[in-house]
Amino acid sequence: MQRKNERFVERLPLVPDRPVYAYIVTLIFCAAAFALREAAAPLLPNGYPFVTFFPAVILSSFLFGVRPGIFAALLCGFVSWYFFIPPFGQVVLNPAVAVAMVFYTAVVTTDIVLIHFMQRANFNLAVERERNRALAENRELLFHELQHRVSNNLQVVAAMLALQRRHVDHEVARRALDDASSRLALVGRISRALYDSSGAGQDIAAFLTTLTTDIMEASGRQDVSVNVAAPEGLRLDPNITVPLALVVAESVSNAIEHGLPDCAGRIHVSLEIGEGGRLSLQIADDGKGIAPDFQIGNEQSLGLRIANALAAQLGGSFALAPGPRKGAVARLDLPPGATA
Repeated sequence: MQRKNERFVERLPLVPDRPVYAYIVTLIFCAAAFALREAAAPLLPNGYPFVTFFPAVILSSFLFGVRPGIFAALLCGFVSWYFFIPPFGQVVLNPAVAVAMVFYTAVVTTDIVLIHFMQRANFNLAVERERNRALAENRELLFHELQHRVSNNLQVVAAMLALQRRHVDHEVARRALDDASSRLALVGRISRALYDSSGAGQDIAAFLTTLTTDIMEASGRQDVSVNVAAPEGLRLDPNITVPLALVVAESVSNAIEHGLPDCAGRIHVSLEIGEGGRLSLQIADDGKGIAPDFQIGNEQSLGLRIANALAAQLGGSFALAPGPRKGAVARLDLPPGATA
């Protein structure tokens, strides 16, 4: 309803290209004001000649603009003077009549001027709103075009790596190129899913659920289940969520490859908000676990080095430790201020 009212007000004054209609309706307003004043004459004391004519002037100015408003003011003023100011039925100018007409002129002039400036301000506001809408649409279009180009560029790089892989005979190098290609594809998917033109974050619980589902489908493992626990409605800044999602992807892939290489199992991803707004991310599996003397700083795994680098980028810390019963737990702790 409010939006309909705004659209109606933005169209004022009405029928500017057909002024004849405006003057005809203005005449109807004046005639209605005269009839109402005539009907109310027995109920009104002397001294109220303009009481029903002010609304006619205001309505004419509001709906049709300044000129019909002036026309209504002149016509209503003359009718009031002739029919409702003594001596009735005559146009006589004396001090009392002059004071009454000055009062009437001042009031209707004020009404017309205020309505005119209000409509000009409303027109300018409507123009500005339309300009902002066009800018927003252009921004949305440019943003999607940028996202499309970034995605294409990542695909081109991934394709180049795949071509290069064909000319590499060393198995370790081939695996490294495969890993790099898959990570580029993952970054592209994460960016496309997270970023929008408004800059707002996405619901992290839904996003992590979709992300882990994609990772499991890509792994082809049917005997490993993943569940996600995160606060409902929690939104993170995209600059935080992209590195966090990469850590989740690396940790889940690591749990599948090393923790559960040849057996069924479960992976649990949980995100919690601690005291002071600190975020704690845990990826736990029930696989074969890690060696007791494991030191993450000495580990040569590229995935773990990437996770450590991403944690440092966010000002947090990453750790991989044995689980409380079995398996392993990857933990990422982030400082306050990550929520959107």
